[in-house]
Amino acid sequence: MDDQDIPESFTQAWRELLRSDAWYATAPAELRAALMRMGHLRRLGAGEALFARGQAAEGLCCVLDGALRIRALQADGSEAVLAFVEPGQWFGEISLIDGRPRTHDAVADGPTTVWQVPQLELLEWLAAHPVHWRPIAQLACAKLRLTFGMLEDIAQLPLEGRLAKRLWLLAHGYGARSGPPRSTLHLPQEQLALMLGVSRQSANKALRTLEARGVIALRYGSIELLDLDRLMEAAGAPLQ
Repeated sequence: MDDQDIPESFTQAWRELLRSDAWYATAPAELRAALMRMGHLRRLGAGEALFARGQAAEGLCCVLDGALRIRALQADGSEAVLAFVEPGQWFGEISLIDGRPRTHDAVADGPTTVWQVPQLELLEWLAAHPVHWRPIAQLACAKLRLTFGMLEDIAQLPLEGRLAKRLWLLAHGYGARSGPPRSTLHLPQEQLALMLGVSRQSANKALRTLEARGVIALRYGSIELLDLDRLMEAAGAPLQ
């Protein structure tokens, strides 16, 4: 992939992220160039919101470093985390397509840098280059397939299987990574439990079971994936 259109302000690590992202790396060169030309950097502090539920859409985004929690706040003020968006992942295509407000909050989980392509400018460019709506739709469809899979998991898999599958998906960037999967996930158990909709105690018990089987190793604030093949087996469902 030719990265001559990537801004000079991008670090080498950010360039490698874009090269390893399956969606961006295979998008037409004209679209990639437009996303780089129109975008700008957003730097967020820990706990700072990129956007809030109900807010007007502000465009297509990609996390470059740090991470975002995609969440909803419950009536009692507690947090329900739907997804953990990590470096290299693009998002915001749903509001780009339908023009409706954001469906959830996106909050920085520590210092985070995001590449943001403004909504109006991108829509104007797509109107002039409609052939590039197809890659945008493909980005949305990939996430829809993942959502259907997760709904099926809730109905069919025990917690240990759901946990194993989620770890496998996180290692592979939810299917976005074209490069090697991550061997270490910097994800606190509290966040993982929120993503699965279970208590921290239940998540910890399932993690300890996987650790006892030699599939993972629990570290402070992170999870080391020792055997991805056995992690896939523990999920009890095909993952590829």
